[in-house]
Parts: sequence; structure tokens; C-alpha cells
Amino acid sequence: MHAVLAQSSSSTPPTPASDQDQAQPQQPQGETPQQLSVQARIRARREQRRATAIHDAYSHRYEAFADMGYLRFKPGPTLQRLTYYAWDTGATRYFNERFGITADGRGYYGTAYVGLNFSNITRPAISQYDVLAGPTYRFYLQPRYSIAGRVMGGYARGNFTGDTNGFGSICTSASSCLLYPNSGTYAGSAAVIGELNFTPNIGFRLAPEYFATGFGSSFQNSLGFTGGIVYRFGKQ
Repeated sequence: MHAVLAQSSSSTPPTPASDQDQAQPQQPQGETPQQLSVQARIRARREQRRATAIHDAYSHRYEAFADMGYLRFKPGPTLQRLTYYAWDTGATRYFNERFGITADGRGYYGTAYVGLNFSNITRPAISQYDVLAGPTYRFYLQPRYSIAGRVMGGYARGNFTGDTNGFGSICTSASSCLLYPNSGTYAGSAAVIGELNFTPNIGFRLAPEYFATGFGSSFQNSLGFTGGIVYRFGKQ
């Protein structure tokens, strides 16, 4: 009996885990709430800086531009296309960060190849002048660049016979002329404009363009582009 009691008193039963130990929460494997809160504040500040930069660049009332241009144009009913080189200048009045109205003036200059003919004039210089206006809409804005669409309509004046030494449109008959006659007609333009900002006020723009005119009672479809410097001023 003494041996049995001594053996039972020397062996201590295991202590059960307390309720407090069982209720101890496990440490999460991911980010803590404090870390998530810090990251949310960082994202909010980053988004605020981005919105401020966009507002600084595109909240100006006016945008003036001075561009060079290129256009492939057909100067007569049966002639091949020539390369026009152009100057282009204008301004846009913006009513908010995205929408504005553009007024545009430009001049095109090129040399038409008319082939051998009775006048011995094969490469007369021609020119064209246009005044256009229409809406512009920025559909994608970033602090460093933007993409806009523009549609304009207006008036075009063609000077095709100034370098033909009095031979005019170099006509072989009353109904067959090589060049379009000097005249004024309608003009239309549709362009996509990309702008890269150097500062909130100054940027570089490039605008691939479709250009339509109606010289000689016909329809000319021309493709080209304009590109140059843009300057924004007048905070809204």
C-alpha cells in the first residue's frame, strides 16, 4: 500500500489548457490592418497628386499651336498625288478640361507633275489656303500626355495656275484640263491629336488627319498630319 501511494503521488497528471490559452488569436499570415491602412493612405495621396497634375495641365481656357504639316493631294482629275508641305496655326477655347472649340488657319505648298504637254510646263508650283473651325474633345487624360479627337469644316482656296505662265489649267480642250481651276470650295478635316507635355503650359502635338476638299466639282480625299508646339494659358 505504501509503495502504491508513493508511486501515485510522484506522478503528476498533465495540466489542461486554460480557456484563456485556447482563446488566444492566431497571428495573421498576411498584412495587418495597420499596414493596409498605410497603403490605402499612400494610394489616396498618389491619386490626389495625379488629379492635381491633370488639373494643372488641362484647366487652361486657351490653347494656341504652331505646326508644320504634310498632305498627299491630287491636283487634277487625271494627275498623280503630290506632296504638300504646310504651316498650320490656330487656337482652341476650352470650356472645361475636355471640350473646346478650335479655329485653324493653314497654307499648303507643293509641285504638281503634269507630264509632257504643249505648254512645255511639266512641274508648276501650286498652293492652297484653308480656314477651318470645329469641336475638339479630349477623351483620354494623363499628367504627361493626352489623346483628343477633332472635327472641323470651313473654306479652302486653291491657287493652281499661278505658275503656269498664262496657260491657266493647261487645258487640251474645253472639257479636258490637267489642273483644277483656281477656285474656292468647302473643306473638312478629321484628326486624332496626341499631346506630350513638357510642362503644364507647353507640349508637343502630333495629329494624323483626313482632309477633304471639292475642287473642280469633284471630291478629293487626302491623308496627312500636322505637328508642332502647343502653348496653354488662362487658368479657368
